[in-house]
Amino acid sequence: MRLLLCCLLLALCAPSLAEPWQVVGDKQFAPYSYVAPDDDAPLGLDVELVDAVLQAAGVDYHLRLYPWLRVKAMLERGEATMAFQFAGTPERRAQYRLVGPLRTGTTVFMTTSKTALEDWRQLSDLAPYRIGQVEGYAYETAFDRAELRRDAIAQTPRQLVAMLLAGRFDVIVGDRTQLLYFARELNAEQRVRVLPQPLVEMPRYVAFGQEDQQRADLFADALERLRSTGELEAIHRRWEH
Repeated sequence: MRLLLCCLLLALCAPSLAEPWQVVGDKQFAPYSYVAPDDDAPLGLDVELVDAVLQAAGVDYHLRLYPWLRVKAMLERGEATMAFQFAGTPERRAQYRLVGPLRTGTTVFMTTSKTALEDWRQLSDLAPYRIGQVEGYAYETAFDRAELRRDAIAQTPRQLVAMLLAGRFDVIVGDRTQLLYFARELNAEQRVRVLPQPLVEMPRYVAFGQEDQQRADLFADALERLRSTGELEAIHRRWEH
């Protein structure tokens, strides 16, 4: 009877596990994930990393990019199998089953010549300034909990940089590579400066539902295989040039 019950459970589970994975990521997170202007095709470093790992895992999948708040909602509602790219904070670990890191990024503060701040040593040094951040993003636990004059009205990192240039904020926080990417895109690289001390070296993870151990393990195994063979590093190098 016990054997029969196990067989029935496996039979019920098999079709859902065989279905294509619905993989989603942030469509406005260049150069890590963004969409082509002509056909909405997913592009970016993280997109290539995720594609490589999923192909190595041998799974069938559909990968699409959406606004970040929708990405999180789709994963929470079970509409997505896997999502990327999540900061490795305790809060995110409590929400999702994180796998990785897929890569590591440097989170920094950016300002302009209009602000006298040259650097910071403790978070209280930032208290006099208006700090801009993207709505729904997690940065670093101590910073996220600090009593600071923060404003999360920006919907995307690109908008965040534009609002800094427009004088809406004194300081913004985000991934160093990304903030500089958008500053260059806006022809404003000479108008901004990154504070020397980073906030954190932040690992970025893919996320599954908390109960989705089997898929998480499958992705983790393929990720480690590609890391050990150097294939992930080769993708990184292509995006450095």
